[in-house]
Amino acid sequence: MAKLDGLGHVAIHCYDLMKMRDFWTRVMGLEIADEDLEQRGMCFLTTDKSYPDFEHHEFVLAKGRDVPPEAVWVNQISFRVKNVGDLKWFHHRVRQEPDVRVERQVSHGNALAFYFFDPEDNRIEVYYPTGFDVHSPYSEPIDLQDSTEGLLAFAKSAEIKQKA
Repeated sequence: MAKLDGLGHVAIHCYDLMKMRDFWTRVMGLEIADEDLEQRGMCFLTTDKSYPDFEHHEFVLAKGRDVPPEAVWVNQISFRVKNVGDLKWFHHRVRQEPDVRVERQVSHGNALAFYFFDPEDNRIEVYYPTGFDVHSPYSEPIDLQDSTEGLLAFAKSAEIKQKA
């Protein structure tokens, strides 16, 4: 039987393509891989422009969102970071944005994460995978102002608790 190799990319519709393009490039640091803003109304974004060695794009913004603003159509979109310092940096950066609402900061044991709503109210998760063997769902509040060592020790304690 064939097996999927991984998730290639996620695409979402936007009410205001240019506002979302600005947020995702300026705040979250994604790079534009390609775009056709006039005819197709699409912006292809990437974390790594080394294509073809990496994906051409991982995230697509497309004009044409036509659901009521209160409609919930995506549970969350998650982005991984390479270390706790990057997680803290993004948390700090996102909190400075007036059109963004931070929902929570948590340890999942196997990851440290924070959740927020982008300018069009899509729930976004930024997370650092800890490598600890903690079964989901697990979620305990954390403060990303704490030290990296303290955060990792707290995440590790979940693994210890589950194995006890």
